Amino acid sequence: MTLLRSIAFNILFYGNLTLQLLFWSPVFFFASEATCWWIVRNWARSSLWLLEKVAGARSLVSGAENLPEGGAIVASKHQSEWEIMALLVAVDRPTFILKKELMHIPLFGSFARRMRMIPVDRSRRGAAIAEMTQAARDAVAEGRRIIIFPEGTRTAPGAEVDYRQGVFRLYDALGLPAVPVALNSGLFWPRRGFRKHPGEIRAEFLPPIAPGLDRPHFIESLRSAIESRSRELLKEAGWQGGDGSAPVASTATPAGSGESAQSRETTS
Repeated sequence: MTLLRSIAFNILFYGNLTLQLLFWSPVFFFASEATCWWIVRNWARSSLWLLEKVAGARSLVSGAENLPEGGAIVASKHQSEWEIMALLVAVDRPTFILKKELMHIPLFGSFARRMRMIPVDRSRRGAAIAEMTQAARDAVAEGRRIIIFPEGTRTAPGAEVDYRQGVFRLYDALGLPAVPVALNSGLFWPRRGFRKHPGEIRAEFLPPIAPGLDRPHFIESLRSAIESRSRELLKEAGWQGGDGSAPVASTATPAGSGESAQSRETTS
């Protein structure tokens, strides 16, 4: 059953993405910013709805009270594509730091440019950091929040990797609080897996880290907050270690029980 539901979801998910890109392209690049955000968030919400109704994986984002007013850096654990959609819904006018390669995807890259996401060319190292920081300053000046994945890539549930320097560079240069985000998404939407597993995917905004820490203390505080809470969320979903390829069926939240993902999503 999980395989069949996964096949159906993947067909509908990518079909929905393609159709929305094609349908909105004629107006997207001429519409107001408010309209563009409605289009982008509508895609994210519809994708999360499909994930719940077809694959049986409900979405819950909590801890919005930890998002400070004004500018902030949202530093999220990264295990799957799910958190991109969830954060698009939960964070008002976000600016994502993303890999330059994503900007080359037809239509998607054009939409990302229109929404002023910040691409990073990792091959340029120091120069890329400087450009990223300046672009982030401009975004914050416009009242936007910066979203960055400190690990730089998706990781398997339970895996801990070094956090890249970019997150500290932003924290140090912008003088803004950093809000850690813990999650368990890789348990239900594996980073390199086709199957989507039923249950409740959770992300949680944690208490912000105030500006002013040096690099070692900041990275340790950020890493400790994200990794410890992410492991707790994994265990609450039935993870028992290993590569986290699937939750334990007896402890994973059954599809269709409780409130729907749409009614429980946290938006700012």
